[in-house]
Amino acid sequence: QVQLVESGGGLVQAGGSLRLSCAASGRTFSNSAMGWFRQAPGKEREFVATIGGSTYYADSVKGRFTISRDNAKNTVTLQMNSLKPEDTAVYYCAARINYASSLIASRYDYWGQGTQVTVSS
Repeated sequence: QVQLVESGGGLVQAGGSLRLSCAASGRTFSNSAMGWFRQAPGKEREFVATIGGSTYYADSVKGRFTISRDNAKNTVTLQMNSLKPEDTAVYYCAARINYASSLIASRYDYWGQGTQVTVSS
C-alpha cells in the first residue's frame, strides 16, 4: 500500500523557517515526480513546488522555498524560509507515477494527509 506521510508543520512567526518532510512507502519513487501543494481555508488547493524531470516553483514562493529529494530514503523535503502569514495553509505531499513534473494537482496519483503550517504576523 502506497503511503505519503508529511511532517514538520507547525506554528512560526513571520520571517521564520520550517522544513517539511514527506516520507514515501509502498513503492520506490526515485522515478516519480514529487510535488508540494497547499490549501488555505476557503481556497482551492494550489501548487507550491515540484521536482522530477524539472523543478518548478509557484511565483509566490520562488526564492523562499526549496524542494529537494533523497531517493535513497524515499523522501522529499520543502525548506521554507522567510515565511509570510499568507503561507498559512495545510501542505500536502503528492507523487506521480511518472517522472514528468506537473503543476496540476489532478495529474498526481498519490497524496499525503497534509500538515498544518501557520505563520503568525
